[in-house]
Amino acid sequence: MFHVNPEPGGRIHSTDPFATPDQDKSPIRRLRGRLAAPVTLWTAPGPAGLTVSSMVVADGDPGRVLGLVDEESDFFDAVRAAKRFAVTPLGPGDQQLADKFAGLMPAPGGLFASGDWVDTSFGPVPARAGTWAGCLFDAERPYGWAMLVEATIESVVFGDAAGPEPLLHFRGRYRRLDR
Repeated sequence: MFHVNPEPGGRIHSTDPFATPDQDKSPIRRLRGRLAAPVTLWTAPGPAGLTVSSMVVADGDPGRVLGLVDEESDFFDAVRAAKRFAVTPLGPGDQQLADKFAGLMPAPGGLFASGDWVDTSFGPVPARAGTWAGCLFDAERPYGWAMLVEATIESVVFGDAAGPEPLLHFRGRYRRLDR
């Protein structure tokens, strides 16, 4: 039975009626869901892109980025061919963009058909992106049910000094930081 949720925006459901019940999920998936993760957009020349939240930035000389990506994605094929990609942290206004690149929302005309994009040698970057990193692909290897992509950070572009508040993913939903 459908019910109207009293949340702002008048959502019909407070939960996804098609989601796998917790008791049927693997314990590892349930643990991962309890860890807040940054929502980022990874793009490569081609163009191709993918929403990635299983990622880490490691400081060092050189700085590195690691991410778990779907080996069947167009992004994975494009980054293997181009040997470079861009990583853009997303903010609270980017939920639809994240859903499109995650394959959860339709993208009529293609992923890059809507919105403004800046072409870079690492791949397209959303024009409103304040911060992004240009990465050089180093290696890949199977890791769980994904491919671990390892890359060297070649450049970082910063927008405003403080930058936007990050978009987070926690327990299957987008979240914001409480101030």
